[in-house]
Amino acid sequence: MAETQSLKNHTMFDPPFHFFLAPVGLILLILSIIDVVRNPSWMTGVHVLVILWLVVLVFKTRIYALKVQDRVIRLEERLRLQAVLPASLEPRIGDLSVDQLIGLRFASDAELPGLVEKTLGGNWDRKQIKAAVQNWRADNWRV
Repeated sequence: MAETQSLKNHTMFDPPFHFFLAPVGLILLILSIIDVVRNPSWMTGVHVLVILWLVVLVFKTRIYALKVQDRVIRLEERLRLQAVLPASLEPRIGDLSVDQLIGLRFASDAELPGLVEKTLGGNWDRKQIKAAVQNWRADNWRV
């Protein structure tokens, strides 16, 4: 049976990106730079440029996917907060930053109002919020 998600084990790796695309791209970039130093020519320079272009493309694609994920989390959490928070806290939903909403997504519905109050009162960041979560709400659909 799968282990329950918590602060200690919630990070997620994307094997194709973390274990293939990024390391192979960086290795190819290093090798092409070594090649251009050892054998300077237009062709080896073009190889460096092409590989650099591909490495930047891979990382920008990953960053774009993470940015879209953050926007979806922002929307989901604002909707969830509207449903869960008491009327006194509802007007303050807009005061929460995207970073804070991302941290709050792991909190259970029962502890969410208290965490929102603490977050707004202490201007907590994502790490502080996640560390304060007692009843972890797993998020297994991340990019």
